[in-house]
Amino acid sequence: MRHKLFLTLLCLFGTISLFAQTRSHEFAIQTDNDSYLGQGSDRYYTNGIFFYYRKALTVNNTGSDLQNKVLGFEIGQKMYNPQSGFVPNASYIDRPFAAYSYIGSTLNFLYKNESNLKLSAQIGIVGPAAGGEPVQKLIHNTFGFYHLNGWQYQIRNNAELNLGAEYNKLLARASWIDVSLSSYANLGNGFTGAGLGPLLRLGNFNQLFNSISTQSTVSAQDQPGLLHTHEIFFYYKPQINVVAYDATIQGSLFNKDHDPNSLQVTLDKEPIIFSNQLGVAFTTSRFAFDIAAIFHTRDVKEMLRSHQWASITGAYRFK
Repeated sequence: MRHKLFLTLLCLFGTISLFAQTRSHEFAIQTDNDSYLGQGSDRYYTNGIFFYYRKALTVNNTGSDLQNKVLGFEIGQKMYNPQSGFVPNASYIDRPFAAYSYIGSTLNFLYKNESNLKLSAQIGIVGPAAGGEPVQKLIHNTFGFYHLNGWQYQIRNNAELNLGAEYNKLLARASWIDVSLSSYANLGNGFTGAGLGPLLRLGNFNQLFNSISTQSTVSAQDQPGLLHTHEIFFYYKPQINVVAYDATIQGSLFNKDHDPNSLQVTLDKEPIIFSNQLGVAFTTSRFAFDIAAIFHTRDVKEMLRSHQWASITGAYRFK
């Protein structure tokens, strides 16, 4: 009798443990800043803050190519400076002052063949209403940074609708290394362009349908046959980016500002940008983290330097 009770409890705890490994909800925070690299810079893409909520949707794996499906919602802000947050006059602006704030949603389809298609839509605004100036002033005042001057030249208000699609596909894998194709395309009156490049991972990683690499660590059902219980790996992601339009550089696509009294400064974007991203990612039963350094060539030919920043993302998964 005791043996039967022990076996029953053992099976019960085993079932609970297995069930507890399935997390269908996730809340994540991402913060970007050039100062994280410790170079004392405050230029170009200087700050970003993003909040994410993701929910795994039920997938009928029988007779379907889908392995996982994730619905996401997000809110965020990006902030841009010229060579410094303090410029004596408009002639020093080598990239416009601008902020972009938005709300958005994503739907991520993840397939058994380790490809995924993530669709996204964002409604946002570029300009003073995006809140870039007060946020940067708050940061500088809180940490005792230098006085700001130049936001009077920022991109003027313009509302935006931006659509996007991201596609990834596994190309090859060995036991501790794999390489995937990574690509995206954006279309909207704020951002239009596309990018393509490889993603190289080294370490303990999982398949792309349940990995931090594709923002798919949540799942509505068990994912049997995963390569590892937890992920921990380094990655490298070089990419070529084609830029057709960027409202944080060029201003409104439809309502060009011809007011002679306007202080707005806009410039022309570079059509081709190269980027390199190096990072480390790891997960536990409930937490996921991604820490990366990103290096971009010049967005605008007038820019004195290329720019770089670090990105830190932390996520918590729950029932």
